[in-house]
Amino acid sequence: MAIYAISDLHLSFGSNKPMDIFGVNWENHAQKIKNNWENKVNENDLVLLPGDFSWAMNLKDTYMDFEYLNNMPGKKLLLKGNHDYWWTTLKKMRDYLHENKFNNIDFLYNNSYEFENKIIVGTRGWQEAETKEDIKIIKRENTRLKLSLIDGIEKCGKDKEIIVCMHYPPFIKEEDPDMNFISLMKQYNVKKCIYGHLHGETRKRCKRRKNRRNRI
Repeated sequence: MAIYAISDLHLSFGSNKPMDIFGVNWENHAQKIKNNWENKVNENDLVLLPGDFSWAMNLKDTYMDFEYLNNMPGKKLLLKGNHDYWWTTLKKMRDYLHENKFNNIDFLYNNSYEFENKIIVGTRGWQEAETKEDIKIIKRENTRLKLSLIDGIEKCGKDKEIIVCMHYPPFIKEEDPDMNFISLMKQYNVKKCIYGHLHGETRKRCKRRKNRRNRI
């Protein structure tokens, strides 16, 4: 059994938000994902999806997107992204999956998941702090990550490897421990962090900026 990760599917089967408006690389992207997924993933594998799964605005409008995902091999574990406006409470989302018989999908939301002697935890995260509201959100997300870590350790034990999923990259510069995701991960001996959010030109710009920092 293996663990895979893919983020930012931006599915829109139930909404009018075609991704090919962002360039030729997005043309027929859902079919490309499906083909590659089915060539790699087996039924007993786990696929982590750290955010921006569906463009739907409400949970009731996600049916075709979840149907697409449910029909793919493997167990799927979803995390909230900045465009997942349909996201609601964990109970409501799990009830929705149960009602529609989407049986191989679950969520990371102030909780944890054990797979193959590994603990999967996570939270959405946030962008760099520029406003008071940003600071408030970062502190809240840092607390949610801590709750997820504690939940995983209490349920599964402290000797298992921990994998953190985030939507935003955990690049927080502040020294305040309530705002530093990386410091929190080090505290819990986390070695792997999987994140999404960056794709296309955004990913390239981020890489160039990182290279400039490394040269200083």
